[in-house]
Order: sequence, then structure tokens, then C-alpha cells
Amino acid sequence: MALAGLTAGCESRSVPSGQVDAPASATPVSPTGRGQAGITLPQPAQPNLLAVIADVADGVAVGPLLAELGQTIRALAAGTEARLLGLPPGDLTVTIGVGPRLVRMVDPSLPGAADLPEFSREQIATQARGGDLLIQICASDVVVVPVVAAALLGQAGDRLHERWRQSGRRGANIPVDQDRTAPRNVFGFIDGIVGPHTTAEQQRDLWLAGPTPVAGGTIAVLRRMELDLPQFATLSVGEQEAVFGRRRDTGVPLSGGDTASDPDLGAKTPDGRYLIPADAHIRRAHSNVVGVGLMLRRSYSTDEPVPGLLFVSFQNNLRTFTNTLTHMDNSDALLRFTTTTASATFLILPGFDQQRPLGATLFR
Repeated sequence: MALAGLTAGCESRSVPSGQVDAPASATPVSPTGRGQAGITLPQPAQPNLLAVIADVADGVAVGPLLAELGQTIRALAAGTEARLLGLPPGDLTVTIGVGPRLVRMVDPSLPGAADLPEFSREQIATQARGGDLLIQICASDVVVVPVVAAALLGQAGDRLHERWRQSGRRGANIPVDQDRTAPRNVFGFIDGIVGPHTTAEQQRDLWLAGPTPVAGGTIAVLRRMELDLPQFATLSVGEQEAVFGRRRDTGVPLSGGDTASDPDLGAKTPDGRYLIPADAHIRRAHSNVVGVGLMLRRSYSTDEPVPGLLFVSFQNNLRTFTNTLTHMDNSDALLRFTTTTASATFLILPGFDQQRPLGATLFR
């Protein structure tokens, strides 16, 4: 679930080798609707992200806090919030999720009530595991992002205690299909090709259809990973491609086709070797092999404290992530170049508007 494969959890259709260098659109994105912005919209995703993970202080009423944050988000997106300091919001999106502890307070049987288990290749401090609240801020204008974070945390005041934060940036967009692009990651491979990109796939694998309090929401997983780029760079291009199961320049599966082609996991050479190695990331994280749905990824490359990746996935069943990573844990060639240093899961709240405050379906 690292990168290109949990990128493997998100791959799709075909790719001319040309590169799209135009900046992401600054067209405003409505913060209201059935689902929150910052998941499927805008497309492509903005180049800059800041994820802030915090805990809710003891005795704080969660409902009023979320409602206030929702009002502030609407004002920020409209450019009418004074704490925006006159900056145009552009394509700003803010996505809010609540952690398992808060969900269990409402109903332990609801989606989002389960914590993430521990996995191998983790070096996670207590402060960097879990959390009550996710504030995901994305924008094309890098200056807007920290200003928005300060405004939202200022609105919350001492009702929130920050645990950790991570900023990230997406690489240049590469055409994947007629109307879809994906960025390169810091390993040099196209990241996030596969995923629930059609409306039907998103209804099946992304959005929660129920119960009523969570309908229109989804489940997010965040994993901050350090990447061993020096070790990966010692591999030949062919060896790097064997790790991922894709061509580095085009993203085409080693079994052939085009970038968006489904990999042929049974394809073999004349002497009986698999074209896509048994431990290749694209094979180990393939949803059909694991037996789960697709996950939508909006991951960002990081450079602090060392080069890495903030893996962000959205799915309507946490099992999609946990089963995939468990399957990868057994023997995925990519994982030996990764170390996870932060991990959390959140119920992304259903969409909101002026009549229905953020979080109103769950918290009073």
C-alpha cells in the first residue's frame, strides 16, 4: 500500500508518454454537497497538501465544534473569512474526518469505529498513531495551505490538541487515460493509476451507502512513510521495474498493453517465468488477488525529515486497506524500501451545507 500500488490498489487505463506540466486549476471547489470536497474533487488533485491530526480535549462537545469548523470552511472557500488575510482561496478544499474513538462514542457498530492494527516495517511513536480529528487541506497555492490551517486551529482553540502534521506535494501530472492523469512519485514511477474512477466504481468501493448517519462519507487511511531512495537507486532500471511490475517511463504493466491496462498476472515468458514477478508490487496489491474492492488514493510526496510519501487512501471498508497491506506484508518487493512512521484512520464525515452542519448526522 505504499505508493504506486497501494498504487496497486488504484490503477487504471492508458498513458501516452507526454507530460502535463500545466498547473492545477484554481477554479473554486464547492465545500458543500453529499460528499466532502478533497476526495474525488477537484480532478486532478491540487499539488499541495497539509494533513493535521489532532485530539479533542476532554469534555468538549464534538457536535458544536464540527459545526463551527464547517462554517469556517465555507467562509474560507468563499474568500470571506478574515483569517484568510485577503488571499484568494482558489481551488482550496478542506476535508474533515473523525477518528475511531469519537465514532465509538456514537455507535461502536458504525463504519469508522475500528482502529488500524499494527503492521511490520513500522517505527511509529505513540503521538503519531491514531487521533480524533483529521483536517486535510489541499490547494494549488502553497501559501494558502498554512493560513487555512491556522484559521481552523484558531477557531477550535484549546478544544483541539495537535498530535502531528505532514505537508506534501504531488509531482507533475502524467496522462493515464483520455480524461485522467496521475503524478509521479519520488521513486520515479507513476503513482495511483488504479482506483475507483467511474461513478459506478465509486458507489461500489468508495462512498458509504449507510447506515444513515454515515451515508455520503468514506473511510480514510493515512500512512506516512520514509523511503530508502539511495538503496532503490542502486538497482538497475529493469530491477526497479521488477519491484513495481510496471515500466518506469510509461507505467505500462510488464505484461504489456498500455498504462491503464489491467495487468495480465498469468502472462509468462517462453521459458515459464512470470512477466510480472511474484513479489512485484502490482501483483501483491492487486485488488482481485487480495479479494477486496478498490481504494482511491490522493498520496503526496514529502521531503521532511527524509524523502517519503504521505499515503492517503479512501475506501468504504477498512478491510480493503488492512487486507491489502497484510497481503503485501507477506512478500512485496517494494516494502523493503519503506518504513512507516505515522498511521491513522478516520471516518470522513458526510457532506454538509448551510441547512445541515458538518457532523450533524452523527453528533448533536
